[in-house]
Amino acid sequence: RGHGTTDQDGEVVATLCGVVERVNKLVYVRTLRARYKPEVGDIIVGRVIEIAPKRWRLEINFSQDAVLMLSSMNLPDGIQRRRTAVDELNMRSIFEENDVVCAEVRGFQHDGSLHLQARSQKYGKLQRGQLLTVPAYLVKRRKLHFHHLEQYDVDLILGCNGFIWVGEHVVVREIADLKEDEQKLSAEAETFTPIETRRHICRLANAARLLSALGFTLTVELIIQTAEASVSSNVEINDMLGAEFYVQTAEGEAKRRGDLLGKKR
Repeated sequence: RGHGTTDQDGEVVATLCGVVERVNKLVYVRTLRARYKPEVGDIIVGRVIEIAPKRWRLEINFSQDAVLMLSSMNLPDGIQRRRTAVDELNMRSIFEENDVVCAEVRGFQHDGSLHLQARSQKYGKLQRGQLLTVPAYLVKRRKLHFHHLEQYDVDLILGCNGFIWVGEHVVVREIADLKEDEQKLSAEAETFTPIETRRHICRLANAARLLSALGFTLTVELIIQTAEASVSSNVEINDMLGAEFYVQTAEGEAKRRGDLLGKKR
């Protein structure tokens, strides 16, 4: 007998509402509304809450904070080398408090806290977008958590920890291009996210909020479908969270599931 079960008159009985899982001879119940339980390899989105010696501490919707070591991420110059005291002094130029960061779960430390890594170009600071918080059980583990929605020119990151990022699309550049980017920093600081892209970000973010409130599993297809439904119904962005569109979305999803069940039968 595993977690969420008990012995009653010689039979194994569930004490929680959830899904029965079996691992060899172990039987346990995985609860539907559980807190985020990290696994190695999870893509997560977090917020920097503290800068400590050679590490950043991140809030990731877990019972403990996660740790991102200076040695576990790419330096701005892109060169693979030992971290020096100068790098440690310049940590605040990479991430500072309240920055939103995307990373990967590398492992667990002896005290139970998470160890993160951000060595790939696709990880790092997230800017020009919205950070949403949803129950972690609504985001299922999949092969792909990074989505570029070309029709909106928007990036969507579904973090396994229940943090979702919707922001302006960022082109992942090679290390050789980073020096050229540094020369254009002043020019980039003066540019702004186009108003149309901002509208797309807000509409997709409200679609995710709506689906989360209804308790639907969040997938990129369902978020896009909900956003497009709001456009076709001439629903304004700020009216998407109103009762009328809630009912319309719930009825549409019930109809879709009913049709799917009819096809299976």
